[in-house]
Amino acid sequence: GIWHALVGSVYVIGLTAAITIPAGIGAAIHLEEYSSGGRLSRIIEINISNLAGVPSIIYGLLGLGLFVRWMNLGPSVLAGALTLSLLVLPVVILSTREALRAVPKSLREGSYALGATKWQTIWHQVLPSAVPGILTGLILALSRAIGETAPLITLGALTYVAFTPESIWSPFTVLPIQIFNWVSRPQAAFAENAAAGIIVLLVLLLAMNAVAIVVRDRFQRNRIV
Repeated sequence: GIWHALVGSVYVIGLTAAITIPAGIGAAIHLEEYSSGGRLSRIIEINISNLAGVPSIIYGLLGLGLFVRWMNLGPSVLAGALTLSLLVLPVVILSTREALRAVPKSLREGSYALGATKWQTIWHQVLPSAVPGILTGLILALSRAIGETAPLITLGALTYVAFTPESIWSPFTVLPIQIFNWVSRPQAAFAENAAAGIIVLLVLLLAMNAVAIVVRDRFQRNRIV
């Protein structure tokens, strides 16, 4: 039913967020604040921009070869989360860099004038000011991840499971795959199940976005105060 796919979706998206957020924000901070802007940095930036437009099925094939077979993780929750992390990581990096770039230069200079180090300036001044923009990018990235089907089917996610994933090593399915399975059936009852699954997926997506918007607005109010 929907419950097993819903739990699988929550597991995969939660683990994807746990992997992507620190990695994406950390990479963006390094590229925007610490990078020297040399040839290697420019090559990395170009590749990140290109990766953001790669079809998701390519990431599914990469996840199948790297995580499922080479790392021997099997078609597990962890393999699915790692694959989706690769998919959305370029989006997080690009959006975070844009948010950091939008912070006024005068804020950094004022912090340096008071004797703060570069990291203290980034942590206490730049990042809090950039949080609304960063959260907007995270919403877009995770919204894309929660609706992906092709990469997860490619790495071996099940189209139907009659059990709830118990750990990150368990086989799984997610709501988009379950909906696809129901839509492909000719019986009317499966069409009703698919409609219910779509509603649940939309509610989950709206709830996730609402939480991010509330956090973003709270940061904005705190910065104004």
